[in-house]
Order: sequence, then C-alpha cells, then structure tokens
Amino acid sequence: MTGRPGIDTPDHRGRTGLDQAGRDLDRNPDVRVRDVALTSQGWHVLRRTTFDYRRRDGRWETQQRETYDRGNGAVVLPYDTARGRVLLTRQFRYPAYANDHPDGMLIEAAAGLLDADDPYTAIRRESAEELGVTLGPLTHILDAYMSPGSVTERLHFFAAPYTPADRTGPGGGLEEDGEDIEVLELPYTEALAMTRNGRITDAKTILLLQWAALNGPFARQQNL
Repeated sequence: MTGRPGIDTPDHRGRTGLDQAGRDLDRNPDVRVRDVALTSQGWHVLRRTTFDYRRRDGRWETQQRETYDRGNGAVVLPYDTARGRVLLTRQFRYPAYANDHPDGMLIEAAAGLLDADDPYTAIRRESAEELGVTLGPLTHILDAYMSPGSVTERLHFFAAPYTPADRTGPGGGLEEDGEDIEVLELPYTEALAMTRNGRITDAKTILLLQWAALNGPFARQQNL
C-alpha cells in the first residue's frame, strides 16, 4: 500500500503528519477534537476537523470546520513624519481579482509569512525585499486574526520610522517567488483618504493607516 503524502510519507515540501495538527488541543473544556482529515496540501494546508462542542445551554453537538493553515505573518507601516509620507506596495492579487476587484492590483502595507523567523526578523526581511528599506526601531502595535472563521493565520502588526537614506535597495520582491511589486511612497493624508474612497481595500493596510491617525505618528496632525 502506497503511503499517503503529507501523512505517512513526505510531501513535496518534506512534510509528514499534517493530519495530526490540532488533535492535542485541550485548552477549552467545551471542545473535544475527534478527528482531523487532511483535504489538500499545496504550499499551505487545508484540513477538515471534526469536534464535539458544548453549547451554552449544556448540550453537546458534533461540528465540522475546515481550516486553511498558511502559517503566521507580519506587516509593517514605514512612516516619515518629517515629510508626511508612508511606504506602501502595489501588486496583483488573484483572489481579489476573482472576487470583483476591478484589476486585482491592490495597494498594501508590506507583509509576509514568518516562515522560521520571529515576527521582528521576518518583517525586516520583507521590508528589505519588498520596499528596499532598512528599518530602524520597530513599534509592535497588535496581533490579530484576520479571517478567524476559516484561516488560522495570526498577523503581527508593526510600524517603523524611515528617512530617504534608509531606502537602501530597489525593493520589488523576489522574482523567483513570482513577486512583481511596485513601491509607492505616498503622502500620508492621501493614503488615508484612499481608505475612504475605495482605492485601498486591503484590511491590514486600512487598520495600520487608521492606527496612524488615531494613536500613531500622524495622530496630532489629524487632530489639529
């Protein structure tokens, strides 16, 4: 009998036991995991989990949920208060294009998966690759689950000051990873306005730009 890739035998990324994730969860006494089935494994992993859930009225019921596991990520908003600028990216996003975005070219804050790095190391790496900027001190803003109904990813949000001298490379991402990223340096007031007129529709970017206005480096300017 041939072993099952990703379960009994290594898949194309050398992974085994992908059906075991979640079986040991016991932090919530009202949830008992019964089974985890691997339904798809490409670069990321799709699982169908069967569990017993105790409702608020005390009744137990069996439920199934699919979870998309792509690992955790980090995102950053580099800002230049002296010039009133922020650094963003523009790139093609097929899922948005397939779901009614006019051309799929989304304006976003630079972000990426952690892979084997901690969030601080990962976002410095992504900033250099995507934006061509070498970041100084990082401010950790918050962590958030961006689509908790189906996606396991937790995103670590950061902000960091920069100056023109910190733009040490061309950015653009890694061609070998299929990235073709345009670096945008925008006036902060314009970027914030773009969240209101629909030109910026990416959730993580909207959150960072609004944070900058409410509690971040441009808060005083917004309140004048």
